[in-house]
Amino acid sequence: MRENEGLTHLGSQNTAYPTDYAPEVLESFQNKHPGNDYFVKFNCPEFTSLCPITGQPDFATLYISYVPDERLVESKSLKLYLFSFRDHGDFHEDVVNIIMKDLIRLLEPKYIEVTGKFLPRGGLSIDPYCNYGKPGTAWEQVAWERLSHHDMMPEKVDNR
Repeated sequence: MRENEGLTHLGSQNTAYPTDYAPEVLESFQNKHPGNDYFVKFNCPEFTSLCPITGQPDFATLYISYVPDERLVESKSLKLYLFSFRDHGDFHEDVVNIIMKDLIRLLEPKYIEVTGKFLPRGGLSIDPYCNYGKPGTAWEQVAWERLSHHDMMPEKVDNR
């Protein structure tokens, strides 16, 4: 099996940028090191979506970290997927959970977490966090530990 089989976005010169929620653009490829536990982290500093009530734009930095099992997400497809939220209306908490659940469906990772650091509107910033550990594995306990101790020492917010 060719390494890039099934990948349609990578290397394409005719990329279409969906502007409303498009989970179908996500693509994955085979992990060459499924016996190794390691983190893959994406930092997405230019994420945008819309408030579902007012239609005003919401800006955030998203952090997606996961421990792959058999599949890895292809980064260009992830970029297109995240771009697809641009004209999509959902609350901040929904956005991070939707992204996590879509990646779980695609990858079946051992562990994944998604954090959103949204810029303030009306003087209030919202930083939702969600995670998942594969049931029946040690990663299920890791997910509980990380969630139950999340944000015990919150950062000082003075620049957003």
